[in-house]
Amino acid sequence: MRNSRRRAREFALQGLYQWLLGGDTAEVIQLQLSERSDYRKIDSAYFIELLSGVIETTEDLCAHLQPYLDRPILEVNPVERAILLIAAFELQKHLEIPYKVVINEAVEIAKTFSGTDAHKYVNGVLDKLAQELRKAEFSENRNAKARA
Repeated sequence: MRNSRRRAREFALQGLYQWLLGGDTAEVIQLQLSERSDYRKIDSAYFIELLSGVIETTEDLCAHLQPYLDRPILEVNPVERAILLIAAFELQKHLEIPYKVVINEAVEIAKTFSGTDAHKYVNGVLDKLAQELRKAEFSENRNAKARA
């Protein structure tokens, strides 16, 4: 079952895809997507934050992602690139969301919106990025597993 946050991520994905291909502003994209009938089912504040935040910090997010990619980021399929950017933004800016949740959400969205094995690629890249951006959280999980 998709909750309002998942729907917000899906709307952000669609908006970022539009931005990557067409270059519209976050405001124009948000206005267009807000006219859809299912917009009322999303966490609209979170959608707006994701869309605007990713667009504003894309250069920084790309710099963090690039070391974990097997090709230049501009060669990554736009859907997968948008998913990676959203997750990178969440890993960097939303420390209250466990990294495992961020990765799982990205993987599930990739399964829905991207190619057959895209979710595996997304998972691999984000797992490595999480180790960089969430070092303390990653260490806590490893220590908890070792104690169990």
